[in-house]
Amino acid sequence: MGDPVLKVHPRDNVIVALQDLKPGDAVSLAGTAYRIREAIPAKHKFAGQAFASGDAIIMYGVLVGKATQPIAVGMRISRENVAHDAHAYAVGTRNTDWEAPDVTEFAGSTFMGYHRPDGKVGTRNYWLVIPLVFCENRNIKVVQDAMVEQLGYLSGKQFSVDTQQLIHMYRRGATETELLEASVIREAAELAHQRLFHNVDGIKFLIHEGGCGGTRDDARALTRLLAGYIANPNVAGATVLSLGCQNAQYQMLEEALQEFAPGLAKPVYVLEQQKSASEREYIAEAVKKTFVGLTQANALERKPAPLSKLVLGLECGGSDGFSGISANPALGYASDLLVALGGTTVLSEFPELNGVEQELINRCMDEETAHKFAGIMQAYSQRAQAVGSGFDMNPSPGNIRDGLITDAMKSAGAAKKGGTSPVTDVLDYTEQVRKAGLNLLCTPGNDVESTTAMVGSGVNIIVFTTGLGTPTGNPVAPTIKMASNTNLASRMADIIDVNAGTIISGEDTIESKGRQLLTYIIDVASGKAVPHAERLGQDDFIPWKRGVSL
Repeated sequence: MGDPVLKVHPRDNVIVALQDLKPGDAVSLAGTAYRIREAIPAKHKFAGQAFASGDAIIMYGVLVGKATQPIAVGMRISRENVAHDAHAYAVGTRNTDWEAPDVTEFAGSTFMGYHRPDGKVGTRNYWLVIPLVFCENRNIKVVQDAMVEQLGYLSGKQFSVDTQQLIHMYRRGATETELLEASVIREAAELAHQRLFHNVDGIKFLIHEGGCGGTRDDARALTRLLAGYIANPNVAGATVLSLGCQNAQYQMLEEALQEFAPGLAKPVYVLEQQKSASEREYIAEAVKKTFVGLTQANALERKPAPLSKLVLGLECGGSDGFSGISANPALGYASDLLVALGGTTVLSEFPELNGVEQELINRCMDEETAHKFAGIMQAYSQRAQAVGSGFDMNPSPGNIRDGLITDAMKSAGAAKKGGTSPVTDVLDYTEQVRKAGLNLLCTPGNDVESTTAMVGSGVNIIVFTTGLGTPTGNPVAPTIKMASNTNLASRMADIIDVNAGTIISGEDTIESKGRQLLTYIIDVASGKAVPHAERLGQDDFIPWKRGVSL
C-alpha cells in the first residue's frame, strides 16, 4: 500500500482515506500534516480545512455538497454534517480541444466479430424470442423449455441432469440400485460440445411486464426498445410473440425498425396468438420458425473487424468511495483509447451526472448537442421534483455506507467513466447511436434499466464497474465486471473479471489499468474470453417506463 490518503484534485478541500484511519493518527500530503480527529473508514473523506456552516465542499474539483454545521480539520465528512449541493449550469463557451492518448500499442488491432449487412459488427450472435406483451410470457417460457437445453445451450447453468437416461434405464428394467448409481450429470463443457449451431451463441428470451395497461407512451417506448434489440449487431434475428389486442402493436415495432434499420436484412418472425388455431399449434410454429432462423444465423462466422466497430457501454453500480478514483477513471481511459481508435462509447445514468453537467456541456462538439443535453437534464430533474423526489436522493444506502454521501459526489466519480474526449452526440431514451466518439444517453441511474437501454441503442459490449459487487449482466451484450478494490475482487471472484484495486495499492496506474482493460475488452469481443456475468447467464432486462426512476 502506498500513501494512506489522497487528494483527487488540486482544488479539493476534502481528502480521501485509502485505508482505515484512527483518531489521533497523523498523516501528511504534499507537505501538509493532518491530525485525524475521529475514525475515518477507508473510502470516506475527512476535512482538509475548517468549514463553517454553508461552506462549499469540493471534490474532483467541483462542488459536491455544503457543510450543514462547523467541521474541523481531520473530521469525517458525513451525512450528519454535509448536504448535497451542485453548481448551476448553462450552455456558453465550449472547449472541445482534446489531447488523445497514445494508441500506438493498439494500432491495427482487430477483434473477431459477426459482420452484418448494414456494416455493423456484433461481438456475439444471438437469436431473440420476444413477447410484445406480458400475456405471452408463459408461452415464451414454453418455447424456452422446448429449445434451450436440447440445442446445447445452458443459460448460465454449469450442469444438467439427464433424466432421459433414467427413463431409458427404467424401461429396460433397471433395478433401484442401478438407477441410484447411474451417472446422469452432464457438465457444461459436455453440453456445449453437443451444441447443434456452433456459430450461434444462444437464444435469448426478453421477458418483461409491459405492453399493455399503462400509457400509450409506455407501449411506444417498449416497442422502440425491442426494435433496438432486434437492430443490435449482436442479434441475428427474432421471433416475436403477440397476443393481438395489446397496446404494443406489432405495427409500432415495425415502424421503429424502419426508423432504426431501414432495409433490415434480418429475419423477424411475428406470430399472433389470437389468430392461431390453438395454443399448441401457436407454440409449435414459434419453435419451428425459431429453429429455421437459427439455421440461417449459423451460416455467419466470426471475421476480423477494426476496433472502430466496437460500441462500448460505460456502466457503474454498487459504487463505493474508491469507484471514482480507480475503476471509473481506468474505464474512462479505456474509453478515450477506444475513441482515439475511431470507436464509440456510451455514458448513461443521467441522475448520476448531476453536478458535472457544465463539464459535459463544455465538451459537446456543437451548441445544438449541448442544448439537447442541458434540456434533457432539466426536464428529468423537474419530473423528479414534481413527485417529491430529486437527484439528491439518488445515492443508495450502500453508496452512503461506503463513502458516497451526496449525489454530486457520486456523480463526479461516476462521470469519470466517460474519460476526457469530446461529446459527439446526446441521445434520448431508445435513440440509436449514429456517431463515433463519446455519446451521452438518457437513462435512469438504476443499473439494469441503464444497461437495458444502452444495448437497445446499439451497444455491443459493456464494462460495468462496481465497488460493492453486483451480478448484473445483459442478455445480448457481454458484460465485464471491474472491481474498484482488491477486497471485492478477491471476495466475489466468481463475478468480478478485472481488479482496479491495484490502482489503490499503487501496483497500477489509471493508464496501465485502462490499457489492460481494453486488451480484455478485445478478447471478450472476439469470443476468446467469457466474462462471469455471461457465463452465469445474468440476462437482466428491465425496460424503463418513462416515469421517475433515479
